[in-house]
Amino acid sequence: MGLKIIVFGATGLAGSEVIRQAILDQGIDEVTAVVRRPLPIQHSKVKFVLHENYRDYSGLAGIFAAHDACIWCLGISQTQVRQDEYIKITYDYVVTAAQAMLNANPAITFVFLSGMGADSQEKSRTLFARIKGKAENNLKRLPFKKLFIARPGGIIPVHKKENAAFFEKLIIPFYPIIRFFAPGAMISSVVLAKAMLRLARNGSDRMLLENKALKKLVAGPD
Repeated sequence: MGLKIIVFGATGLAGSEVIRQAILDQGIDEVTAVVRRPLPIQHSKVKFVLHENYRDYSGLAGIFAAHDACIWCLGISQTQVRQDEYIKITYDYVVTAAQAMLNANPAITFVFLSGMGADSQEKSRTLFARIKGKAENNLKRLPFKKLFIARPGGIIPVHKKENAAFFEKLIIPFYPIIRFFAPGAMISSVVLAKAMLRLARNGSDRMLLENKALKKLVAGPD
């Protein structure tokens, strides 16, 4: 029996790749993407659940109970929104959802997409580092039997993202240069997606995985 997973953030770079790789993964039987609007993906494995209020998941209890794992890729750049909006999306949404999932399914595995530089001390001057660290810390306090935190560096898009933000389009031409001078700081969207799927399916002996560990996870035996 294969895994049934929930994906949040399916319209983003990482989330859309998780959907794509889950379709190809024979160990995944079913993928439920929680979205605000339907996506142009048609596959027998994939179904979409429309959801508007990311601070109230009471209507999704049955969905949470019927799945084995959740991969949380929902997020936004701190350059795209006001500080209060960034905190709401990056922290409030995930902590509220995680608690709702545990209430409905105490055995669910949770994979959280964080990022390189997240500050566990929550003291960084950088909003991203401080709030991602805060989200990680609060997820760790919840009674998950299996919680995994992925901290990738720069994500190199393998497939074109139709709704890429302007700043993302600007930086794409510089990826080869960054990759040449700092290869350890980069990871492809495909490798990241495969790594998170493997965490959802097989777990790991560590809770927090940064770039090197994520890459090794995919390179290792299945």
